[in-house]
Amino acid sequence: MDITILIFVDGLGWGAVDPAVNPQQAYGGGVFRFGEAAAALAAPVPAWGGGWARAIDAVLGVPGVPQSASGQTTLLSGINAQAAIGQHLTGFPNERLRDILREHSVLRQLARRGVPARFLNAFRPRFWDLEPQKQWTLSATTVANLAAGLPFFTLDDVAAGRSIYQDFTNAELIARGFAVPPLTATQAGGVLARAAREGGGFTLYEYFLSDKAGHTGEAAVISGELAKLDDFVRATLVELEAELAGGRALVLLTSDHGNLEDATTRRHTTNPVPLLAWGAGARDLLAGVTRLDQVTPVIVARHGI
Repeated sequence: MDITILIFVDGLGWGAVDPAVNPQQAYGGGVFRFGEAAAALAAPVPAWGGGWARAIDAVLGVPGVPQSASGQTTLLSGINAQAAIGQHLTGFPNERLRDILREHSVLRQLARRGVPARFLNAFRPRFWDLEPQKQWTLSATTVANLAAGLPFFTLDDVAAGRSIYQDFTNAELIARGFAVPPLTATQAGGVLARAAREGGGFTLYEYFLSDKAGHTGEAAVISGELAKLDDFVRATLVELEAELAGGRALVLLTSDHGNLEDATTRRHTTNPVPLLAWGAGARDLLAGVTRLDQVTPVIVARHGI
């Protein structure tokens, strides 16, 4: 069975090729160091590790600066959610955005057609203390998983190496007193790859500490997050080397809006966001994607829908 991984990195834009402005140009790694956006807007360009990259539009014709609730709904549904509600909406989805995810969530589209799918982020115990209606008011990824009727991973799954937390090092959980092992970014990338291999089908993982770092406006903080993510992605690709070479696996990475690529501001940006792809057919897949609302359609098409 084909394997598709979508790594959603919150607040990752395609910025200027200027290390004084853009920490991606100076953090020391290669996965997130991009060239001029103009070329990548026109066609896929080579990316680190034999992958391909495309700069895609996250504004989608709606005045203003892209935000999380609308951008994530668009990414996870294939529907231009910004246009549907007439604005870029921050925070968590409102009722109209939840309606879009209830019907069009990528997880729902795949699961109801019999494709194995999972949202790999683990949740803390307090999530299950919430009333069901309250759970529906949380993040777009949470709503997307609820819409699909899929189970959520627990901290027991983290301890057993079946899942990873939003902070994949587990530092936050350990600081809160939870009995989970510390992980390096490399170890966490291995967990993602193995979970995708064993489960088959589609795996979604969300990382939002990148957006939090971008809001600090501090280049050193941003660079630290980029370095961790760089190791995480590299480890995922190394673990799946045979599947990627054999055409069985495709790893995608994208974002909902820009932020950390411009350390001169603590706010989101209107920059395009990167869509990275590794695996057989990656270049051809990216050739047909120029906008954020085209990511989910290519994922579901890959799985025969």
